This record gives sequence, structure tokens and C-alpha cells, in this order.
Amino acid sequence: MGRRGIGTWVPWLCSGAVRNVTAVSKGGAMARPRDDSITEAVVDATRQLCGEIGYRNLTMEALAARAGTTKPAIRRRWPSLRHVVVDAMTRDNVSMAVPDTGSTRSDLIVLVEELRVSMGDVMLGRILPALVVDLSDDGDLRRRFLDSVWRPRRERADRILRRGVERGELRADLDFELAQDLLAATVIYRFLFAHADLDPALSEHIVDYVLRGIAAGPTESS
Repeated sequence: MGRRGIGTWVPWLCSGAVRNVTAVSKGGAMARPRDDSITEAVVDATRQLCGEIGYRNLTMEALAARAGTTKPAIRRRWPSLRHVVVDAMTRDNVSMAVPDTGSTRSDLIVLVEELRVSMGDVMLGRILPALVVDLSDDGDLRRRFLDSVWRPRRERADRILRRGVERGELRADLDFELAQDLLAATVIYRFLFAHADLDPALSEHIVDYVLRGIAAGPTESS
């Protein structure tokens, strides 16, 4: 198998219509416009098959058959099968709004709970353990995964933490990167090694423990 070029996330300079403008090849011949419906069909098929047969059993042949397309058509859009899978995982990030309950503690609980629940989702929970091996072996795939799948989650946490500092709820010298790691690490660690339950009470428990170290002191919050 083999993915953040993420073809569907290429930043366009003009409107979405540009995607369908016919391109001119080096030889001067007119190239066929990219069919976005194929991209969507492949992504949908990837999500379905990962849920049915798992990431390790996914093949280019099975994916092409389910999507109703060809292997060459898939290869024109993604460097490898692993890249297709990571692209499919990004779809869960599209509608992620930043929680704003009026309380940093409550916002962080919402965020950690979303991560806990997502570990039971097909595209993250069932794929991540096997994908970790491929991420460690493929630097490009790892960068693409971090940029497109993980970074959006961290950016949401970063906004909540910075808002907490502005409100005076969190310490002014907060290490934002470390705080983000602390909030997510327990969920990921328990999920990967299954040595302890990921019960519903865990999210609140994690946030309260982390807040003991990052909350503003009496002088700062007054």
C-alpha cells in the first residue's frame, strides 16, 4: 500500500470551476479534464471497504471495482493506496467547529471526548493502529497524515487554549504544543495498547488533571 499530496485538497487560485478547465500537455495535445466524480467515488469506496475488510486487506483491485473505475485512474490521482486512505480520513475533519461553551474547561472536555469517540470510528479507530507502521516507514506519508488529519485537530485545541489564556483562565506562559500533547496522549496511548478502558468519564478526568498544571494561579486570574 502507499498518501498528503491529497489531490482533492489542492489549493486553487481561482474558483472551483478551474478544476474542470482542459489542460494543455507538454506536447501541445489537449488533456482530458479531471473527473471529480471519480475522486469522490474512490474516497467513498475506501471508507466502505476499510469498514468491511480493514486497512490491511484493502487492495487497488478491490477499490477500483467498488468505485466503478480503473487502477490507472486511481494512480493518476494518488501516489499510492496508502495515500488514498489518508485522503479518505481527512473527510472527518471538514465540519469540525471549534467548541465555544464560554468555559475553557468545558471546551477542552468536548474536544477530548470527540477524540475518544473517534477511536471507535472506522476511519480513525480501525485504521490508525495498522497505519502507524506505514507512517513510521514513509516520511512523506507521515507528513501528509499529520498535516491533513492531525493538524486540524491540534489547531482547534490551540485556539481553545489561546482563548483560555486571553480569558485569564490559563497561565500566561502556557506551552501550547505540550498542552495539546498532554490532552490527546492518554486517549491515543490507551487506544493503541488497550491496557485500560476508554470510558466516557475519561475525557473529563484528563482535562481536570491537565488543568491542574496549566490553569492560571490566583494572581493571574484575578
